[in-house]
Amino acid sequence: MLKASIPFVDLRGRNPIDLLRNYPDKALELIKASKRIYGGLSQAASLVMLPFADKRSHAWLERTQNPYLYEIESFSEILATTGVYALNLSYEWGCTSGVFRTGPSVSMLRVLDWPFPQLGRHIMVVLQNGKAGDFFNLTWPAVSGVFTGMAPGRFAATVNLAPMRKHGYGLVGDWLKNRALVDAQTALPPPHLLRQVFEQAENYEAAKKMLSETRLAVPAVFILSGTNEGEGCIIERLENTSEIIELSASQQLTASNHFNSSLSMVGMGWRSRQPDSEGRFKQSCSIHGHDLTNHFEWLRSPIINQYTRLCVVMDASTRRLVAQGFEGMLQVTDVFNLPDQPHEQLKAV
Repeated sequence: MLKASIPFVDLRGRNPIDLLRNYPDKALELIKASKRIYGGLSQAASLVMLPFADKRSHAWLERTQNPYLYEIESFSEILATTGVYALNLSYEWGCTSGVFRTGPSVSMLRVLDWPFPQLGRHIMVVLQNGKAGDFFNLTWPAVSGVFTGMAPGRFAATVNLAPMRKHGYGLVGDWLKNRALVDAQTALPPPHLLRQVFEQAENYEAAKKMLSETRLAVPAVFILSGTNEGEGCIIERLENTSEIIELSASQQLTASNHFNSSLSMVGMGWRSRQPDSEGRFKQSCSIHGHDLTNHFEWLRSPIINQYTRLCVVMDASTRRLVAQGFEGMLQVTDVFNLPDQPHEQLKAV
């Protein structure tokens, strides 16, 4: 299979609606692929479930006065297909991330796992801006939130899915109960908060404050690195509280999809996210900062698995950003190394 190049687009002064207008085919292919995630059965089920999920998602975004509602409404209008609202609020993924000392600076490792196919092939690096400055967003057309990003001279940050809160009802019952809890929330989803952080936070400390203190609609794990020696942390979040694990004098901090702080003892406990959150965390602890200079030679199972879609190494102090798209174990894009200037300006629309 031929490898694709990761597009690098300058979106400064524009918005994600303009990105979608220029790349509608990518978004449509992702939505089609998401409907086929489990073959013909899921494709048939999507005909019934996606319109229902879209309606509920749209209503929730309206009720919570989400700041990106207009964007998502525009996405849906442009694409004229079901699934846009639901997919923008879909956070059923697994990730392995961490911050590592690499000499005088701190680098961030990010591996994104998601069952949706084609995400790796269609990943883009988009240069965006907000009142605090420019940032690079690893994203897809028709996506409003930020999952992985770097603001040179400020910080780099990612969001991991938190473990599932247990209620004593079994896997399906706990999932349904947690969905009901989300329905009752009025705060931001984690990827929308992360976008606001990139747009508004002027430095590492401001980003840490926003990520640890802003109310959330669902629990999350944020990974943050700065530009000075020792600036790195894992922020484990519940809706209204947080625990911060600092890099300080350590050589590394890593996170997957379970809590490692005192939050793990809150309530009736937590169910780790698959695939193999504990195994991915253990494997990530064996990686050292010097390993990250060799692109993705450090990538080993179970960190790489059947759901892996994206691998990234970032350093906000040196402006280093290396990325590659995956579909499971298969590399589906060339390695992207951040150049001095964007490869393409967004076409006028």
